[in-house]
Amino acid sequence: MATTTFEAVRAEALFVSHLQCSQSPRGDEVRAAVAATLRRFGIKGCAAQVAGEFGDHPETAVARMAWALALVRSTYPVRRAAPRSVRLLARSA
Repeated sequence: MATTTFEAVRAEALFVSHLQCSQSPRGDEVRAAVAATLRRFGIKGCAAQVAGEFGDHPETAVARMAWALALVRSTYPVRRAAPRSVRLLARSA
């Protein structure tokens, strides 16, 4: 499955957040942690911290990012674009 930009940004924020894999956080906790972390560090700040962790601790960073991405995908709904035929019909109406 291809990762969207929103998924990547949210996963990086969750990776940097205070939440731990062992906590099994609920969806509302994930959303709150992602929002708070993005407010605190910004998108570039989260990306920089993730890069630092991959440089310093690649053996643990890989597992944490896999956890963060899986949790983001299960927490946030994926908005799919309407099929092209539906978009064309809507435009012509």
